[in-house]
Amino acid sequence: MKEKIHPKYIESKVVCACGNTFTTMSIKPELHVEVCSNCHPFFTGKQHLVDTQGRVDRFQKRYAKTAGKAEQPASTRA
Repeated sequence: MKEKIHPKYIESKVVCACGNTFTTMSIKPELHVEVCSNCHPFFTGKQHLVDTQGRVDRFQKRYAKTAGKAEQPASTRA
């Protein structure tokens, strides 16, 4: 490695949004993160349910309106 071109690698404090803190090595003295192993759903086993039901219903209503319009001209031809 070339000398005097690499940043100094120091011990740094990591602070999560949930309040958890731990130390690691980095080039910055303090790091702020939004998710850590204490609050991430994969590590905690807790699933965050996302309300997609409303989105699916809205899509189906919109699609039903356009599908109904497309079927009407086809049924008038026969």
